[in-house]
Amino acid sequence: MITEATKERFAREVAKYPADQKQSAVMACLSIVQQEQGWVSAESEAVIAEFLGMAEIAVHEVTTFYNMYNQRPTGTYKLNVCTNLPCQLRDGYKALHHLESRLGIKMGETTPDGMFTLQQSECLGACADSPVMLVNDRCMCSFMSNEKLDELIDGLRAAEGKA
Repeated sequence: MITEATKERFAREVAKYPADQKQSAVMACLSIVQQEQGWVSAESEAVIAEFLGMAEIAVHEVTTFYNMYNQRPTGTYKLNVCTNLPCQLRDGYKALHHLESRLGIKMGETTPDGMFTLQQSECLGACADSPVMLVNDRCMCSFMSNEKLDELIDGLRAAEGKA
């Protein structure tokens, strides 16, 4: 589950903070687990809590507050479409519904091949570029017309050899 190499990564993050504030590294530790395992399990939260000297519920509160932490396994590509009000007014929901139709899943689900998980997202801070989405919590995509959404899906499938 959590290897010694992972704990060494935790320690490097903790070292960035004063000794009496090591709990400040909780988000970094959660990100490390997610990078390595793809999601954050309750068991991983318990290890992080013990490592940082904090209550498990406190770690869980951070995990559940931010939608960037996956609380269950996701597809290879996690697609977060912004549906906050400004993006709704600029076709954010249309983009989400187009992806639901194209992928054959509903928001919150993963395609049967395990390739795509579709989620709605809170504000991504690019309202003027709507519809916007975030791929795997790292790559921001702006002005996502249906054509651009289709190109993205086709390109990701081709990259995985599943076109």
